[in-house]
Amino acid sequence: MSTTAAGNATGIHAASTNLTGAARSPKTLPGVPRWAELAAQAAAWANVPSGLWRLAIAVGIPVGLAQVEYDRMHAPGWGSFYLLFLTALSEGLALLTLGLIRQWGETWPRFIPFVGGRPVSVKVATGLGAFGAVATTIYGAAFIYSTFHADMEGARWAIWLLNATYAPMILWGPALGAVTVHYYQRRTRGARGEL
Repeated sequence: MSTTAAGNATGIHAASTNLTGAARSPKTLPGVPRWAELAAQAAAWANVPSGLWRLAIAVGIPVGLAQVEYDRMHAPGWGSFYLLFLTALSEGLALLTLGLIRQWGETWPRFIPFVGGRPVSVKVATGLGAFGAVATTIYGAAFIYSTFHADMEGARWAIWLLNATYAPMILWGPALGAVTVHYYQRRTRGARGEL
């Protein structure tokens, strides 16, 4: 291997790691600190456990709840469509957090009609991010309250499983808030008048 090739290989490796040597996503924009990338990933993945729990109920996999709880949800049955919709919607919204650290959060992807290739408005992105952060933080607080005051029927392990699958959602709001603030600061640094 030539010296130039070795230098390029080292440069490629250095570009994909941070100062501590931890691997970075190749899709993360330059200038995004590791903490922001981790917070965005946490927000994006926080919904997955609860989504899997809802999917299990939707398709009839027993999760230990009493039959009366399944009957209230009408699942499996027509209530399964609601559970599937809720799962897809919440995960889709959570995945939008990744746009705050990736190129598609700064420039609309070309395949989107009318706006493809244009810059994403900083005001719109941070406004929606801030709204989402507040809403999901309130949801997290409501989850904590309902955990101690809910009256669900089921096996003890079922209630534990329910709480364990929904607990990561507590991270969604604060993580989204932190990444939204970073996005705003990164996008407006040096161009404060161009909002």
